[in-house]
Order: sequence, then structure tokens, then C-alpha cells
Amino acid sequence: MTHIDDLATGAWSDRARELPADAALTEGFSVLPWTGVVGSSFAEHWRRLAQHCATPNPFAEEWFLAHSLRHFDPGGSIFLACHVSDGELVGLMPLMRDRDYHGQPVPHLANWVHANAFCGEPLVKEGYSRPFWEYLLDWCDSHAGTSVFLHLTHIPADGASYTALQDISATTGRKLSVVHSLQRAVLRSGPAPQEHLRSALDRKRRKELQRKRRRLEESGHFVFSRQTDETGVDRWIDEFLALERAGWKGEQGSAMASAPATEALFRASLTEAAKLGKLERLAFHLGGRPVAMLTSFVTPPHAFGFKTAYDESLSKLSPGMLLQVENLAILECKSVTLSDSCAAPDHPMIGQIWPDRREIAMLTIPIGGRLRRGIGAALTAIELYRTGKRQ
Repeated sequence: MTHIDDLATGAWSDRARELPADAALTEGFSVLPWTGVVGSSFAEHWRRLAQHCATPNPFAEEWFLAHSLRHFDPGGSIFLACHVSDGELVGLMPLMRDRDYHGQPVPHLANWVHANAFCGEPLVKEGYSRPFWEYLLDWCDSHAGTSVFLHLTHIPADGASYTALQDISATTGRKLSVVHSLQRAVLRSGPAPQEHLRSALDRKRRKELQRKRRRLEESGHFVFSRQTDETGVDRWIDEFLALERAGWKGEQGSAMASAPATEALFRASLTEAAKLGKLERLAFHLGGRPVAMLTSFVTPPHAFGFKTAYDESLSKLSPGMLLQVENLAILECKSVTLSDSCAAPDHPMIGQIWPDRREIAMLTIPIGGRLRRGIGAALTAIELYRTGKRQ
């Protein structure tokens, strides 16, 4: 849950005023409530930024993040940090104030990443990563309020932000700490799909998957589909939501259709991504009904797995795993050099056929004056100690 301290009752801006919705871009750096920024003309600037960002992140693009804000934060407690240079939007990141830090009551600033967004990299134009972070850190110093550090979650260690923050830390002495990191399964361009599969699975396992596929094909009219356009997307979304809700996620209340807000986000983001040519949909249908489905966002040079579902009554025939085998065709896409599974580090299926890993880091940076930074550094050291003990 997001908590906003008393300093956030007014607009966060170096201009000390709140802009009306859909205002024109104003030169410089500002932090404003998203409700006073997001609109049709701003969306065009946002989309252009996504086309030229240093490190792609579909979860920060307009068609995903704007809908996330509307459905999860209708009151406007989340802010957008925006950097405008020569009339062009060159940096954007959602920002919040929070008092809950891993269960401890520690006031801090943080990038906003919700449970169905799997990357926290801000959108920053190539060549502007260091200036963006310098502006943001300066702003945090002067607007810290009760916050003792900036916490950044879901930051790829191979991304432009991590590199820029390391550089700033090394040249200014502002300490950057990795309080936690995980290794996420990815595919990197290189081998052809079948060559990759042979290196990932032994002959016995490959033959077993072939046998299971034949069993499915013998069970009825078995059809594989791959779509990258918007044809039939509404029906496809309906089928996916029903399939996911029928399984364990539905029982636990974590399926996208288990809550109106997550269902609305799923429908809106997939619909818009399809219109923009950024959605890939894979599916197996057996006798006309879906038995495995997979959605991915394609934002070259990277692709990101989003959601997958399968018919759990057919789990012995592994339709989900077989669909991931089909998904290896992403290796043949010349515009994609890395495909991020967005899966949990210990995912039993993905880990078998996605052997490469990408480090995803959670960072803290002390902010404010010398005393406040000292307190932030001490609290970070405590967190690092606790993390070490847990491991």
C-alpha cells in the first residue's frame, strides 16, 4: 500500500504549482501528480520517448503505465518525474513516497512498480541517463521530507540506469547499495531454436515432450497459433482470462480476472499493445478450446514475457511447456537480442529451457543532507545484514 507523507499534500515541483491535465511540456525537470500530467498530447511525447529509450521497458510505456495509474491510483497519489530538454520528453519515471520498507516503518522515496509490472527501469532517451538521475537525485535531496533514502526496485543490472547510477556513485561519493538481487531466466540471441533446445534438454527429455505433443494431437483437433497483430484480440483476451481463472491462480484469487482493476489493465494493455505491434500471442487450441496461452510484449531489442496460462486438467501432457518450446522461435527474430521471461527465479518450467540469466537489482541511495544520508546509509547497512542472514 502506498503511503504519502505530509509534504505530498501539494504538487511536487521545482515550479511549486500543479499543472492542469494534458498541459504542454515545460522545459527542465519536474515531479508532479500523474493526474495533472497524463493526457492525449502528453501521450504523444511519451510514445516518442519509448521509441528512443536507452533501455526498453514496456511496463513504463504509455499504453501500460497510464492504464496502471488510472486503475490502481485513481486518486493521484503517484507522481511522474519528467525531464524535458529542448521541448522533448527525454526521461520519465513514476515516483511515490512510502513508509513501508520490507515490513519496517521507514519513510522513503521509491519508484512505483505494481505486482503485474516486472521491470522498474525508467524510460530515458539514449544519452540522457546520467542527467536524468542527477536531476532526480538533486530533487530528492531538496524534497526529502521525512524520507531517508531513495529505493529503486526491479532495476536490470545490464540497463542504462544501473550504469548511470554506478557512475554517479563513483564520481560523487553518493553511495549506491544493492540491497537485494535475483537472477531471472532470459533467452539471448545466437543459436537457432532447435539447436538451443538440444543444448538445454537431453535427448530423453526431448523425446518425452514429442510423445506428449503426439498425445495431444491424437486427442482432437490440435492447433498452434502465433499472432502479432490485433486480429481477434478481444476474443483471445476473453479466452485467456477464463483459462487462467479456471486454474490455481483463480482459486488463490491472483488471476487477472480475480479483481476488476487487474482485469481492466490486462484488457487495455493487450489491446493497445496489439494496435502498436508490440504484442505477441501464442496459443494451443484442442477441439476449439484453449489449452495453453502466452502473452509477450515485444519492444526491440528486448521482449518480455507477461502472462501465461494452461489447462491444468491436461498437466500430465505439459501443454504449457510445449508452448514454451514454440516460444523459442523468438530466437529467430533479428530485432530481438534478449527475451526476458519475467518469471520467478525458481520457476520449475522456465528454468529448464531458458539457461541464461539477467540480474534484477533492488537499490537504495541515501538522499538529503549529510546527516540524513548518514541515517539512510545506516538503515541500508542493517537491511544488507538482514538479507545476508536470510541467505
